[in-house]
Amino acid sequence: MQLAIVLFDRFTALDAVGPYETLGRLPDAEVVFVAEQAGPVRTDSGNLALVAEKTLAEVPRPDVLVVPGGPGQTPQMANRALLDWIRAADAASTWTTSVCTGSLLLAAAGLLDGRRATSHWLALDELRRYGAEPTGERVVTDGKYVTAAGVSAGIDMGLALLGRIAGDAVAQSVQLAIEYDPEPPYDAGSPDRAPAEAVELLRSRSRFILGREQPS
Repeated sequence: MQLAIVLFDRFTALDAVGPYETLGRLPDAEVVFVAEQAGPVRTDSGNLALVAEKTLAEVPRPDVLVVPGGPGQTPQMANRALLDWIRAADAASTWTTSVCTGSLLLAAAGLLDGRRATSHWLALDELRRYGAEPTGERVVTDGKYVTAAGVSAGIDMGLALLGRIAGDAVAQSVQLAIEYDPEPPYDAGSPDRAPAEAVELLRSRSRFILGREQPS
């Protein structure tokens, strides 16, 4: 089973690495990082890169497609080469997935029209503008489309999909292997539970977080 994880300039590292660490442990999985050009691709931190082993053209029919998000997603919304490839890959895929604002790329490609989907909480309104039915759930499955909320939710998405593909026992063994047993020091991982000042701080920075502007 071939899994293609898409990379683009200023993607968020955990959006790609979370599914890699979970779905990549599927029996007989072949995980391929792909981009328009092969080579290192910088994350949104600027000081970390992952290597795209193959170009998009070299991986035309993945079984599982994973599209991460990150502030670099915004300029990709008008990248016809990437959107055309996502549509073509989706036509052959068994599962098409996204993490965080990666769902906006799926929506821009026309794949989420009328479908329930999720994204980073700051991007849910924009997801609706592209024809999807946004929900604040952490992982949403609608047919073969599996979307995850912000960043860390990619781990949950990977485990959920792993269970569907290989069974609960395999997914549980992977969860144990990566010791995914979170006990966060704060109950602030959702806008519904986070302190109001934290929510407003993130909203004030949303243009940078969603990639609409570069921080000065």
